[in-house]
Amino acid sequence: MKQLIVDGRSIALDKDGYLEDLHDWSHEVAQALALEEDISLTADHWEVLELLRAFYDQFQLSPATRPLVKYTALKLGPDKGNSLHLNRLFNGTPAKLAAKLAGLPKPTNCL
Repeated sequence: MKQLIVDGRSIALDKDGYLEDLHDWSHEVAQALALEEDISLTADHWEVLELLRAFYDQFQLSPATRPLVKYTALKLGPDKGNSLHLNRLFNGTPAKLAAKLAGLPKPTNCL
């Protein structure tokens, strides 16, 4: 089992690097996960991560790319709710990587 050390706490990760326990998520955990992916989180990243967490609270699942793009466009407008913007933020794998950084399970239809 993989682990992430954040503020002296050991956080359990699954084999793909997703949180074992969704309650372990915090902004510090997101930053540590992002560091492992070589990403420096900006306000644009945080906006999407908070949006994803709200989506998960509402629907109890992590969206695949197409629903993520549509939901982002609905909530943040077409400038941010498009594949180009999300791919740029999350290294070409927005659904998987954003879910990981938001402390959510891997989207079920992502390989």
